Amino acid sequence: MIPKETIDEIFQTARVEEVLADFMQMKKSGSNYKAKSPFVDEKTPSFMISPAKQIWKCFSSGKGGNVVTFLMEAEHMSYPEALRWLADKYNIEVKEDKKRTPEEIQSQSIRENLAVVNEFAKNHFSRNLTENEQGKAIGLSYFLERGFREDIIKKFDLGYCLDESKGFTDAALAKGYKLDYLEKAGLTKSKDGRQFDFYRGRVIFPIHSIAGKVLGFGGRTLKSDKKIAKYYNSPETELYNKSKILYGLYYAKSSIIKYDTCYLVEGYTDVISMHQSGVENVVASSGTSLTEGQINLIKRYSDNITILFDGDAAGIKASFRGIDMILSHGMNVKVVLFPDGEDPDSYAKGHSTEEVKAYIEESAKDFIVFKSDILLKDAGNDPIKKAGLIGDIVNSISLIPDSIKQQVYIQECSNIFDISEQVLLTELAKSKQLKLEKEQKQARYNKPKDQVRATIKPTSRFSKPQAQPQDEPPPEALIPLEYLTDAERAKLEEYNNRVKIDVPKPVVLDHLYHQELDVIRILLNYGTYVVKTETIEVNEKGKEIEKIVEVSVIELIIHEFEKDEITFDNEVFQSMYDEYKKGCNDDTFHLESHFTQHQDLDISKVAVDILADTKELSYKLWEKFNVNIPSEVDQLDKAAIDVIYSYKSSKMKSEVEKIQAQMAAMDTDNFDDILVLMAQQQRFEKVKLAMAVKLGRTII
Repeated sequence: MIPKETIDEIFQTARVEEVLADFMQMKKSGSNYKAKSPFVDEKTPSFMISPAKQIWKCFSSGKGGNVVTFLMEAEHMSYPEALRWLADKYNIEVKEDKKRTPEEIQSQSIRENLAVVNEFAKNHFSRNLTENEQGKAIGLSYFLERGFREDIIKKFDLGYCLDESKGFTDAALAKGYKLDYLEKAGLTKSKDGRQFDFYRGRVIFPIHSIAGKVLGFGGRTLKSDKKIAKYYNSPETELYNKSKILYGLYYAKSSIIKYDTCYLVEGYTDVISMHQSGVENVVASSGTSLTEGQINLIKRYSDNITILFDGDAAGIKASFRGIDMILSHGMNVKVVLFPDGEDPDSYAKGHSTEEVKAYIEESAKDFIVFKSDILLKDAGNDPIKKAGLIGDIVNSISLIPDSIKQQVYIQECSNIFDISEQVLLTELAKSKQLKLEKEQKQARYNKPKDQVRATIKPTSRFSKPQAQPQDEPPPEALIPLEYLTDAERAKLEEYNNRVKIDVPKPVVLDHLYHQELDVIRILLNYGTYVVKTETIEVNEKGKEIEKIVEVSVIELIIHEFEKDEITFDNEVFQSMYDEYKKGCNDDTFHLESHFTQHQDLDISKVAVDILADTKELSYKLWEKFNVNIPSEVDQLDKAAIDVIYSYKSSKMKSEVEKIQAQMAAMDTDNFDDILVLMAQQQRFEKVKLAMAVKLGRTII
């Protein structure tokens, strides 16, 4: 358990703009920063970082929070993991309330336990290289023979698993780590009741998250037996998802931002050798086909990718799909082929940093030129194959979301193949139409939560139409609900009732919710501000006199709410109000950071959402047009009172509606009860009228 004073120190020290800069490419925008969302694929940056408020908000996904919640959302850390990561980044000592026992470690979440086990494994394998005779003779010797310096070996946490049956497993169990998590992490295997080390006799490449946490391992055998797999990798776990991980990104992200380009290679040693040569903006897909998740990771830092291929790479054509995926994300892609017999690993070791950089820069080809060179070799002089090649390239161009880029590439394609732009534009239009039809077809048969859909089996146009089975869905089941007629809705409802399909109902927030939200908004934005308000005092002669007093907005709202014994319907809003009230009673006026950095994530989310939506008037526009538009803070005396009494009015309206519903459900025989309810309704109506007078509104 991390003490509150340590948590407070972490929040006070950690800067949201500094931390998030490790995970994305940010650009200054006034007093804030903007970036492309790490949660969704987008063309225009909608991710906002506010250094002043120490919050972030993604307007595309609706997510938002503080520096801790970002690590939880983006890196899938638990709350304690995120705090410890920040403490480590800012050299803050975490003094936990008590030392955790192995039993307590076991009781933590699966993700946290896997992270702890992986960290132990990384350190164990790394120590083998320097402290164990077998490790030094075999593991360390291998890395040194491959040309890796000791500082690079240490930087990448490289290691070695001893060629023993279960040396690592025994060491982990002796330290109190549970066999269940060793097996789940893929470090230990069990067979016939016996355990053995999965990576025994292999050199180890730890795989890090963007934040530097060890997610899994790659293990390379040093034996020449072809029956033994060259590489073993960690299995998929709650912590390790290889389709969303790029090897080396933890070390490369700063350089990718600095040079605004990312070099993509295939293997672990390619990355390490490039780093050793001084080229650090390089990552690897670790032998897997490039995925959407990996592309989105790179896009956080740069829109430019250069793929580095081996000179004799057999899978170059297979890479075309990956290139098309990159293009569809609106990114710029180039390709570099190394000389025959060379790969990024060997070339980096045999050349200086300047030579490596110069070769990449001079050899980089646009994807059209690259694709044309490769495919033209196969097409030769065959016009049919050449036409297919052009169609293939035009199809790739159609995936680019930016129409201006499409036009530029069409012009380039026209020059390469000596074919008119108009013909290529016609083919481009066909490709885009086919793509649109495919997307519409896919959307039609998908099953989003807010729509009822079913798949209707197609019948041959030559076969006799068959009667639909009794529970076959009607055609209306394929159409979004909002587009159905009343008759179609009735037909669909009858079908749903018969086959018992549950249609999710949208959550409707009533007028009272928005009024309560407005009260919390005023408290968050202006709680400590001083406003003037009227109060009634009795003088020495017993006469009531009006007097203007100055109080904080927090005190004003608490006074008005307590006077009428008002509570919030929304539990999160009530919790926030209770904290304001308690703080006021303790002479502590909570600032906005108290809520944006709150341990209750529901409270933190509400606070961030409110503060992120605050609009500020541009002083440049004000000066340019000489328009003086009073802001809310300029009229805070009136604004605070309006919010309070608008909410009270809505509260009374809600109470009246409840009474009316009660009376409508009662029998006319219960005349006395109805009279009581009518009296209550009259009282609430009078209060509503008083609120309206206070607000200067007319009730009809």
